[in-house]
Amino acid sequence: MKKVVILLMALVTCVGYSQAQTVKEKAKSRAERKMIEARIDSLLYEEAKQSIENKSFILEADRVVFKRGRTAYVMSNTNFVAVNGDKATVQVAFNVPASGWNGLGGITVDGNVSGYKIKYSKKGNIDLSMNVTGVGISAQVTISIPKGTNRASADIYPNFNSNRLTLEGKLIPLEQSSAFKGFPL
Repeated sequence: MKKVVILLMALVTCVGYSQAQTVKEKAKSRAERKMIEARIDSLLYEEAKQSIENKSFILEADRVVFKRGRTAYVMSNTNFVAVNGDKATVQVAFNVPASGWNGLGGITVDGNVSGYKIKYSKKGNIDLSMNVTGVGISAQVTISIPKGTNRASADIYPNFNSNRLTLEGKLIPLEQSSAFKGFPL
């Protein structure tokens, strides 16, 4: 009987030890995964920062927030704010059966960029403000990017009404974009 008890205790100890090793390995792999994700996010942030400084970027939005806080999830390849030098395009297109003004169920407006100002906070966040004026748009656009990610939000404040609009998504270099531009006004 003593031998059986000792054998069971040894077996329980071995199983417990192997379980502890598995938990340690999982914790280690989880920590490594988080570290890799943080490095990737940091590289994407630097790429977005460089794109803003070069005035060649696009914010592909996957979510639109309206004036009173209502939210709509949208396709990122048809909802964007793009800047290429001194030209800007703002496009929103909702998944509706009507074709809209741009042929995609929304509106596309092109304009000229003025007042392009980049501010860096002490924490490393980026705030960009610019004015976009054209045939169908006259608005102030502010883009905010928190440090360590390329997720951004663009607040669009029209100059002639109070129908504020916020686009949230990823800010990437213009040449990496898969956005589809509709017919502009």
